[in-house]
Amino acid sequence: MSRTKATKGVLRSTVALAAAGSVAFAPLLTLAQEAPASAVTEPLAIRIGTTDTYTRIEFAGVVGARSRVAIDGRTVVVRVGTTAAPDVSRLKVDPPPGLEAIETRAVANGTELVLTLAEGASVTRGQADGAVWINLYRPGEAPPPSAATASAATVAVRAAPSADSVTLTFNWDRPVGAAVFRRGEAVWIVFDQAATLDMQGADDLGPAGEARWARGPDYTSLRIDAPRNLQVAASGQGNVWTVTLGGRAVPPGGVRVGRDEEGRASLVVTMAGATKAVWLTDPLVGDRFAAVTALAPGKGFAGRRQTVDLTLLPSAQGLGIETATDDLTIQPAGDRVLVSRPGGLTLSPPSAALVAADLAEDTPQKATHPALILGEWAATGDKGFVATHRRLQEAATDEAQVAGDNPRAPVEARLALARFLVGSGLHYEAIGVLNSIVAAAPGMLGEAEVRGLRAAARVAIGRYDEAAVDLAGAALSGDPSAQAWQGYLGTQRGDWTAARESFARASMVIDDFPPVWRARFGAAHAEAALKTGDTEAAKALISYCLSQDISAGEQLAVRLVQARLFELEGQTDRARAVYQAVGRAPLDQVAVPARLAAVKIDLARGAVTPIEAARVLEGLRWRWRGDITELEVIRTLGELYMSQGMYREALTALRSAGTRLSRLPGAEALQADLARVFRALFLEGGADGMPPIQALGLFYDFRELTPIGADGDEMVRRLARRLIDVDLLDQAAELLKHQVENRLEGVAQAQVAADLAVVYLMDRQPEAALQALWATRTTLLPTALASERRVLEARALLGLGRFDHALEVLGGDTSPEARAARAEVFWKQEKWGEAAALYEQGLGDRHEDTATPLTRDEENRLLRAAVGYSLAEDDTALLRLSRNWTPFIEKARAPNALRIALAGLNGLEDATSVREFAAMAARADTFTGWVESVKGRFRNEDGGEVAPAAAG
Repeated sequence: MSRTKATKGVLRSTVALAAAGSVAFAPLLTLAQEAPASAVTEPLAIRIGTTDTYTRIEFAGVVGARSRVAIDGRTVVVRVGTTAAPDVSRLKVDPPPGLEAIETRAVANGTELVLTLAEGASVTRGQADGAVWINLYRPGEAPPPSAATASAATVAVRAAPSADSVTLTFNWDRPVGAAVFRRGEAVWIVFDQAATLDMQGADDLGPAGEARWARGPDYTSLRIDAPRNLQVAASGQGNVWTVTLGGRAVPPGGVRVGRDEEGRASLVVTMAGATKAVWLTDPLVGDRFAAVTALAPGKGFAGRRQTVDLTLLPSAQGLGIETATDDLTIQPAGDRVLVSRPGGLTLSPPSAALVAADLAEDTPQKATHPALILGEWAATGDKGFVATHRRLQEAATDEAQVAGDNPRAPVEARLALARFLVGSGLHYEAIGVLNSIVAAAPGMLGEAEVRGLRAAARVAIGRYDEAAVDLAGAALSGDPSAQAWQGYLGTQRGDWTAARESFARASMVIDDFPPVWRARFGAAHAEAALKTGDTEAAKALISYCLSQDISAGEQLAVRLVQARLFELEGQTDRARAVYQAVGRAPLDQVAVPARLAAVKIDLARGAVTPIEAARVLEGLRWRWRGDITELEVIRTLGELYMSQGMYREALTALRSAGTRLSRLPGAEALQADLARVFRALFLEGGADGMPPIQALGLFYDFRELTPIGADGDEMVRRLARRLIDVDLLDQAAELLKHQVENRLEGVAQAQVAADLAVVYLMDRQPEAALQALWATRTTLLPTALASERRVLEARALLGLGRFDHALEVLGGDTSPEARAARAEVFWKQEKWGEAAALYEQGLGDRHEDTATPLTRDEENRLLRAAVGYSLAEDDTALLRLSRNWTPFIEKARAPNALRIALAGLNGLEDATSVREFAAMAARADTFTGWVESVKGRFRNEDGGEVAPAAAG
C-alpha cells in the first residue's frame, strides 16, 4: 500500500487445598508452587469467595497460577507476573473481614499486591485446581490443622560419611519419583510425595554442610550446602533412594532433550518414568525453579542447555529447570516431558542446525518476513519459465536425496523451489514441496518460512482451515506478514473485527507483497471496514486497490466491494448497476455474490416476485460453494420459501449447508433459522393446515431438528394428537414410543408412556400397553398421573382377560375413571348388579337435564345399567332407573332398545330368553364411547399437564 501518512493512518486505525498449614517446613521456610494442571482462559483471574470463618482469594489463569506469596507478620505480598495492574477494586471497596488495606505496586517484570491484615487476623496459602490461593481468617478465627501434615509419612534418612564423601539413604514405604541436581553451592533432592524426614541418622554429613528440608502438599525437598567440587550421584532400587556427594564422579545418562517434532516451539525431554513437576523458590537466592521427578532406576542429564526462556541444569537424577519467566509450563506425561510457554519458547530456527548451502544469485532469495511473497520470485529472465523451473527442481531433487542419508543436509534448494512456485501461482505444487520437507525432517515445522509459505499457498487455493493451523504456529507469532494472511482469513470466515485488527498489524508490510495480493488484501480490508461501519476507511482502501496494476478479474472483486459501499450509502441504483455488471462476469467467485445482492435489491423494490427470485437463487446455490457467500444464498432462499408457505423447500434449502460450513460465523444464524422454521411448523401451528399424514412425513424427514427438552416433547405430542384424531394410531404410537425410549426419563417419561398406553388400548393392543406402562414404572409420581396409569394398567389387564388382576390393580381407587374400569370388569365377570350400580353412578345427576339428548357414551352406559339390573333381578333399581331416564327415550339414537331395556325382562311381550336379552345389551359397546372421550381429551390438550382420560 501507499507509504503516505494519510493512507497509513487509515490502515492502522482499526486496530484445591482448603486447609491451613498445607505447606510445612522444618527448619527452613520456602514457598512452593506447582504448575496448574489445565490452562484458564484469562491470563490472570482473581476470584473471591467467603465462608463463615474465612475469605479465599484465588489467583487463577496462566499468569495467576504462578503467583508467589510471601508472608511477613501482618503483611502478605502476592507477586504476579504481569505489568498490567490487576483489578482489586472489589477488595478495596468491600474488604473482607481480616483485611485492613490493599495496594498494588509495580516491580520489575511484574506487579505486587500488598495486603495488610487486621490485628489478630491470620492467613494461610496454597495451590490447587490451577490456582494459587490465600485464606484470610477474621480476628479470633484460627486456621484448622493441616490434613496433609497429619497424614504425611515419616521417612528415615541415614548418612554414611567419609573423609571426602557422604552417602544419604532414604527409605520410603513405596516407590517414589526423585530429582537430584546442583544449584550453585547447594544440592537439591526432591521427591514427588509428601513426607516428614527423620534426620536423626544424618547428623554428620562429612564434607557437606547444613541440610534443610521442606514438605509441600505433594512433595518433599531437601537442600544441602555442598562445595562445587563435590560430585553428585544418585541411584534408586525399589523403595530406597541413595544419593552420594563427593567421591568419584559417575556420568549420568538416560535423559535426552530435543525439539518438538510436531513443529511447536517447545522442548521435549525423553525421561522414562517422569512423574511430576514441582515448582520451588530458593529461600537464599530468591529465584524460582522447577524439579522434574522420575522413578527408579536412576537417570540424569549430563549436559547444560540454556535458551532465552530457561536453563536445563545438569542432574544426577531427574531434571532441574531454571527460568525467569512466569508462564513456563512443564507437563510430564509418561516417558516424555513437554516444556513450553503459551506463545512458544524462543528457540533458534530448525534450519540453524543444517549445513549452509551456496545457491546461485538468480535463485529466489528468502524474504525479510516468513509469510511474505516477493514479486521477483516469479522472475525467469531470459531463460524462460520451463528452464528456470527445471533448474530449481533438479537442485531440489539432488538436495532431497542427500537429506535422506544426512539429517543435517541443507534445505535451501527445496525452499528456493517452493518460493518460485508460490511466486508463480503454482500453489498446489508449492505445498507438495513444503510437505516433503516436513516429512523428511518433522522439526522443520518449527521453521517460520516453511509455515509461512505453506500458509500463503493454502490460502491462495482456499484451504483456509489448513492455513489457519500453519498461521497459529509459534514460529509466526506476532509476524506482520502472517497477520496479513490472518486478516484475509478473517474476512473469508466473516470475522470482521478480528480481520481489521490483523490488517492493522500488517500495514507495515502490505506494500512489500505483489500488486495482486495488495489488491486482495485491500479489498478484504475494505469489506471488513464496511461490515464494521467504517465507510471512510473503506473508500480509501478501495481507491488504493484500484490504483494497483491488477487484472480485470481482480478489479471486478474490488468493484464488488465498491458496490456494497454504494448500497450502504443509499445509492441503490448505482449499486445495482455495478452488481449487474459484475454478475455477468464468467468468474463465479465474484459473479455469484453480485447476482445475490442484485436479487435482494430487486426483491426489496418489488421488481421480481419471490418465486422468480427463488428460481435465481436455486441456480446460485450450486454455482459457488464453501464460504459465507453460499451461507447467505441459502439463508435468503430459506426466507423466501418460508414467506410463501413452502415449508419443505425452506427446510431442505436451509439444511443443505450440512456440516460443511459449520465453522463459519454465519452458520449459527443458519441453524437458528432452521430451528425457527421447525418450531413455527410443529409448535406454533404452522403445520396444522397440512393433512396429518403430510405433516408426519415432513416431521420424519427433518426429525433431527427436534429440540431437546420440553419444546421438542410438546412438538411430538401435538403431532401425535392430530394422528390420533384421524385414527392413524400406528404412526402416533411410533412417535410416542421414540420419545419414551430415547428422549425422556422420570415423570415426563411416565406421562408420555401413559399416552402411549392409551393409543395401544385404542388400537386394541393391551399387551403393548402393559409393556409401555411397566417399562416406565417410577416412584414419586404426581397423584393424578399415578391414578391415570393405574386405570390404564387395569384396562390393559381387562383386555387380556385377567379380571382379578385388574381389580387388584384398581384397589381402593374411587375416581370416576377407576369406577368405569371396575364396571367393565364386573360386566365381563357377569356380576350384573355390581356393574349396573357403577354404570348408574357414572351417569350421576345427568337425568336432571332432560332437554339435552344423551351422548352415545351416556346412552350405552344407561343401556348396560338397565340390562344389568334386569339380569340381577333388581326390580327396585330398574324402576328407579326407568323413572329417571324414560324422558330421554324419544331423542335417543336407539329409542326401541332403550325402551325395552328400561322395561326389563318382565316387559317383554314374547318369550325372549335371558341369553337373547343379554345379547342385545352386549351391543351397547362402551369401548367406542371411551375411545371418543380419549380423542376429545387429546384434541383439547394445550400442552400442559395431561388430565386423566375419561373412561367408559
